[in-house]
Amino acid sequence: MKRNWPKQFWVVRHGESSGNVARDAADSAGHSRIDIAERDVDVPLSVLGREQSDALAAWFGSLPTSQQPEVIVASPYNRASQTAQIIARQLGLTVSTDERLREKEFGILDRLTRRGIEEFHPDQAEFRRILGKFYHRPPAGESWCDVILRLRSMLDTISLHYADRRVLIVAHQVVVLCMRYIIENLSEQQILDIDRQGDVANCGVTEYAADNDKDVGGGLVLTRYNFVAPLVEAGAPVTAETDANVAAR
Repeated sequence: MKRNWPKQFWVVRHGESSGNVARDAADSAGHSRIDIAERDVDVPLSVLGREQSDALAAWFGSLPTSQQPEVIVASPYNRASQTAQIIARQLGLTVSTDERLREKEFGILDRLTRRGIEEFHPDQAEFRRILGKFYHRPPAGESWCDVILRLRSMLDTISLHYADRRVLIVAHQVVVLCMRYIIENLSEQQILDIDRQGDVANCGVTEYAADNDKDVGGGLVLTRYNFVAPLVEAGAPVTAETDANVAAR
């Protein structure tokens, strides 16, 4: 039976970025703003992020050829693209970029800590409290629902072009969670409960396998979530910092 879905599907968060480090520093110091020179799209991997990406690449490379990714698609953001390129070099693949995998856009709340949001945009802090993080859309930014809308389109493209293949996606924390929401047909409450359990680890692996018992068209079944054994086995520190602009994630 030819499936409409990939036969194996991984969604990976990028390695630790310099933005992760800057955000932690700002929070620890009680600052309102996060000190980053680049645009969010240009924020690179940290030294540790490269180490994590190398460890994950080596793990993918250690899999039997018949179980390795055949296709890699990444967010255009530098930290995700760099992670994907490190894995691709290990596997002898090229990376395709899809802007629909980009980080959630935070609009006027970009580069602000939670303290900064409450200080400079108390109205948005209140709107978020009332609406909840799933539906709240900051001015010039996106809600989780907006991210889900573009990811539904992106998954249609995956289904059209990469059905019955092994596909690796490299993107961002919110993308990983929203992918789970779509693929597993979760509710708002279910995905927010998963989110509350803890951040997606840098280079954490979420993996799905085809369900051959499904009707025509197949389906995907979750086999791993936030899997970090490749990092642990390689001795690469595991991190799960939020990104530099995600106080209102």
